[in-house]
Amino acid sequence: AQLTERAIELLALPQDNQPKLLLDLGCGSGLSGETLTEQGHYWTGFDISPSMLDIAKEREVEGDVCQKDLGQGLGLRPGVYDGAISISALQWLCNAETSRQQPKQRLKCLFDSLYKSLARGARAVF
Repeated sequence: AQLTERAIELLALPQDNQPKLLLDLGCGSGLSGETLTEQGHYWTGFDISPSMLDIAKEREVEGDVCQKDLGQGLGLRPGVYDGAISISALQWLCNAETSRQQPKQRLKCLFDSLYKSLARGARAVF
């Protein structure tokens, strides 16, 4: 929870008492998402692991969670999200599971699509 709280601080969200729509990249079982919810925000979480997402669903997290390989891009509407956090997930994109996977290209795909999905002035914290 402390890492997530610090990530939220670093997002430097406007202090206007309005809930924000945030991304949790590599959301796993939804622990970071719980902190986002506790702070009054809405969130969408992506993770590659179906078993971790099953745990999030069993725990009845309030965010929307779905399975996605971040290295293939996010595929989201442009400018929708007010910020993004990722706690201990980015390093997994640097692993090549097969000879076809190129970590550099996977990272580029994620960051290109993340940039497009964020509202003007929004931040991402890893």
